[in-house]
Amino acid sequence: MFFRMIKGVLLRQKGKMAMIAFTIALGASLATAMLAVMFDVGDKVNQELKTYGANITVVAKEASVVDSLYEVDGASSIPTSYLKEADVANVKKIFWAFNIVDFAPLLQTSASINGTDAVLVGTWFGHHLSLDTGEELDAGIVSMRSWWSVEDGAWLDETKEGDVDRVMVGAALAQTLGVKAGDTVKLSCGKKSGEYEVAGVFSAGGDEDNQVFAPLSLVQGLSGEKGLITSIEVSALTTPDNELSRQAAKDPSKLTVAQYETWYCTAYVSSICYQLQEAIPDAVAKAVRQVAESEGAILDKTQLLMILITILALIGSALGISNLITASVMERSQEIGLLKAIGAHDRAISGLLLAELIIVAILGGAVGFGVGYGFAQVIGYTVFSSSINLSPMVIPLVVTLVILVTLAGSIPAIRTVLRLDPAEVLHGR
Repeated sequence: MFFRMIKGVLLRQKGKMAMIAFTIALGASLATAMLAVMFDVGDKVNQELKTYGANITVVAKEASVVDSLYEVDGASSIPTSYLKEADVANVKKIFWAFNIVDFAPLLQTSASINGTDAVLVGTWFGHHLSLDTGEELDAGIVSMRSWWSVEDGAWLDETKEGDVDRVMVGAALAQTLGVKAGDTVKLSCGKKSGEYEVAGVFSAGGDEDNQVFAPLSLVQGLSGEKGLITSIEVSALTTPDNELSRQAAKDPSKLTVAQYETWYCTAYVSSICYQLQEAIPDAVAKAVRQVAESEGAILDKTQLLMILITILALIGSALGISNLITASVMERSQEIGLLKAIGAHDRAISGLLLAELIIVAILGGAVGFGVGYGFAQVIGYTVFSSSINLSPMVIPLVVTLVILVTLAGSIPAIRTVLRLDPAEVLHGR
């Protein structure tokens, strides 16, 4: 009898039930899309921000001490302490190796180009590495500083034999010297000098426009610092800082065992820096705070926006469901009055209404989930040019939210049912 009554209502009021299902589907689809994107947006935003450069710099301990004592920015002065180029590959051997997107070693030294003093920087442009782990990868300054543009000529290609003896000149310096791609310049570093062809003129929009960039091996040969580098720039995917990560950044030894394990096994920028220091001898890894903090702030604001959109969508769905269910109950007032007159309790009638709503909610929620997942993919490809991975947390959250919204929307209707007087309803009043 119970199921026959439910079936009868669903058939008789199929128009209203379809509208209720549509309202639930609308809320569920938006909630699914926002939650799916929110749980996956961290990596997507980080990946986008990685195109704007390194967020970690690794230098020798001695250089770090000098920077701290005299508040010297190591990037703007010529370092006198070195790391070993052979240790650069250790960057990809830490616990969070797969979060390391790109990296490049740098060797800075003073030089003279055509008689003009300048900073000479040796680096990898597109260096191929074969790691002990069997992993093959390419790393270098070209992919890590993708916003740099070549105004004349082309980037050096380390796979070409001739390019190991060519250089790249910053746009401002090239204008001062009056050189262009294809010209030959004389580089002098200490007692060593040589003539090298300009492969290209690049624009970086910073101090680099007054510098000369060359293959690392060429600069090591000119400066006499064979096998040495001054720093490593690392671009890593990180988790936004919280109180634990900030506490660990000050002194990891003060963490409890449980806190240490949580911190070490989470991709905080401080955790990755700590692991880089473990992997590279006599090194100090520092976060580029402007980049790291910007990542966290952007991610937090993006997630907050999505949560607010989800909440507003669910509130709107609850109001719509409430109006539709109340209208449905009023249309069925005589039927409900008759049930009360023959002895049906309020609890049984409320249960009947909830059973009807649950069936409609399941259908609407299932359709809404499918549509929402498709909408999430549209957002992913439109904004991030990649698909959105569905987190296992999304399904139970959407189910819970659909149930809560349906129950919240049914409260006014149930209150109306409880207030109905059978005598008045059956007499048409």
